[in-house]
Amino acid sequence: MTDDRSNQGQQPNDPQPEDWAGEMGLKWLASLSLFEEMIAPIGDALLERASFKHGEAVIDLGCGGGATTLAIAQDIASSGKAMGVDISPDLVAAARGRATDAGLTNIDFTCADAATVQLPAAPYDRLFSRFGSMFFADPFGAFSNLHSLLRKDGRMDLAVWGPPRDNLWMMEMMGVIRNHVEVPPAVPRAPGPFAFEDLEYLGQILDSSGFSNTDIVAYEGLQPVGGVGATPEKAVEFIFASMAAGRLLHDQGEAVFAAASQELIDLFSGHHVPGKGVMMKGKAWLVSATA
Repeated sequence: MTDDRSNQGQQPNDPQPEDWAGEMGLKWLASLSLFEEMIAPIGDALLERASFKHGEAVIDLGCGGGATTLAIAQDIASSGKAMGVDISPDLVAAARGRATDAGLTNIDFTCADAATVQLPAAPYDRLFSRFGSMFFADPFGAFSNLHSLLRKDGRMDLAVWGPPRDNLWMMEMMGVIRNHVEVPPAVPRAPGPFAFEDLEYLGQILDSSGFSNTDIVAYEGLQPVGGVGATPEKAVEFIFASMAAGRLLHDQGEAVFAAASQELIDLFSGHHVPGKGVMMKGKAWLVSATA
């Protein structure tokens, strides 16, 4: 998973899993800066909460293009080690290139499924994930594996999306899509961005995987849909090029596609703030626990 594949991939009403090792990883890469701008405020809040220290060894789970891994590497200084893990070889290659360009030597990346990855340097001190932990087909097994990669009392920090009803960037957009195409009903707790909206379910997973001292706080803010400064038209282009919502409409014919596009432009226009972009409400859970 990557960067949380929070803002694309499997939508709340789209039960089909995405190929993050292939097509979806490439789509994420094609719009990398826009995705990162959209979720950067939440990543910054999670980094502040994690408060990494010099010398720590940290896993960045679902690192995507490596933005959070680079930030972690800077926080832990040259005496520490940051390891980015992602299932997309294309995103891992991009992340390596960014680390090289930044001149960081305390950072490495591996292409692997985080549910089963084994890291020779384990155990690590910390595990971090900005929206990279919600897509596991077997979350109980995956978190048990992640627990094994941390030292005793090592800390995990996750950002996961809160309930869909509190994420208007998604729900209002999907409301428009539903006006033009039949959308399958959501499957509670299914792998996808909102798999862990139910904190009781997430708690069960963490408890059974060996984690303790779970602490959760809410993050609420505005998401710049399509990136900082995007016009309503550009935000719609971003949605259709990069997210599953576009896939649902592409096969419906030009008339349906055009009508949905205009309705989305009208929706986004109501949330457009000049100089900032299409700003829509989002909510995430910031989760910490110890191994």
